[in-house]
Amino acid sequence: MIPPRSPRLNGHFEGSHRTHHEEFYQVIPDKWNVAHLNAQLRRWEHSYNTVRPHQALGYLTAHEFLERRRSQPK
Repeated sequence: MIPPRSPRLNGHFEGSHRTHHEEFYQVIPDKWNVAHLNAQLRRWEHSYNTVRPHQALGYLTAHEFLERRRSQPK
């Protein structure tokens, strides 16, 4: 276990948590139930992985990045 807000210890996960917090949890309405939240989260994750470009992936979506990696010869 690492302390909270320890980007030097685990930068990838800290960055991911920050993005999820800023782009999803801060913008959903305060009143929700688990079923509704799960449905919204699935839609957001789909958009996050297939629509939103990621700087760390050369401005490709996560889906595009994985497809390119799969198509490269080993």
